[in-house]
Amino acid sequence: MDETIANDAQAKPPVKCDECDTVKEHYVTFVLPTNEIRHVCWSCQQREDKAFNTKPGWKRDARQNDIETAETEK
Repeated sequence: MDETIANDAQAKPPVKCDECDTVKEHYVTFVLPTNEIRHVCWSCQQREDKAFNTKPGWKRDARQNDIETAETEK
């Protein structure tokens, strides 16, 4: 007898992230104690887990340029 087991690998519909207000396909769903459902995308959740509170497009380009100019001045 073959059994089919449902798992979390099935596709979920895209939803709007409550943190960044963008529509994402990969997200985490939280149920708050008030029975309110909250959707947070993976990138926002990752930033919260790492306590990295900068905007998503931030890069270290300026810092790398400062290091390179300091090395050439020596």
